[in-house]
Amino acid sequence: MSIRTTRTALAAAAVAALLAATGCGGDGRPADGGGSAVGGTVTVFAAASLTGAFTTIGTQFEAAHPGVTVRFNFAGSSGLAAQINQGAPADVFASAAPATMTTVTDAGYADGEPTTFVRNQLVIAVPKGNPRGIAALADLTGPDVRVALCAEQVPCGAAAGRALTAAQVRLTPVTLEQDVKGALSKVTLGEVDAALVYRTDVRASTDVDGVEFAESAGAVNDYPIIVLRDAPNPAGAQAFVAYVLSEPGRAVLTEAGFQAP
Repeated sequence: MSIRTTRTALAAAAVAALLAATGCGGDGRPADGGGSAVGGTVTVFAAASLTGAFTTIGTQFEAAHPGVTVRFNFAGSSGLAAQINQGAPADVFASAAPATMTTVTDAGYADGEPTTFVRNQLVIAVPKGNPRGIAALADLTGPDVRVALCAEQVPCGAAAGRALTAAQVRLTPVTLEQDVKGALSKVTLGEVDAALVYRTDVRASTDVDGVEFAESAGAVNDYPIIVLRDAPNPAGAQAFVAYVLSEPGRAVLTEAGFQAP
């Protein structure tokens, strides 16, 4: 059995187990048509690149469980992990990279094993019309080309580092941002000529174009999700993760441009 097949089988098993535990049907709604097992507020710490998709999923989850409120904390994964490890109350953590998730699981702040639910790939974000004519990573080293990157401890920054190394490109960014939304905003505000961001962020923006580059295939990030050990609302946390892994949740993530794991 291949690694990909094994991962898919494990993810399917995780979905089934979570749906059974929370009483949810395949559409993410409780199997009994009610929602009495889930209530209160579910606090989700999620990578900034998940903002659009998870906001939609949160709205759908609340509709499937009347009376439940989903509260999100979107930021760079490394910053979120640090908050969790310092005792910030949260129910669910969705990271943009396994390495960041590991800092939480190794510290004992999570229950069980994380599940990889999507993948994401880098593109070069440029202003509409690509006025600099950027077509590859090497073009980012051109005269007076201003580039924004994520900081190296942030998953999008680590992925950018791998891509630049693979392309044998060295560049000096004018800014290092703490999450991918910050890097993208530098392009939309006209403060830089390009930024390395996720494909999903470009897809969600009407203000930028995306330039694909070959080296991004070697810098794809897996996104893991997990219920936290001291979750204030463990039933809600399990139900939310189950919804993310369900067919409706996957549909939202696919529409946003995320790839299946």
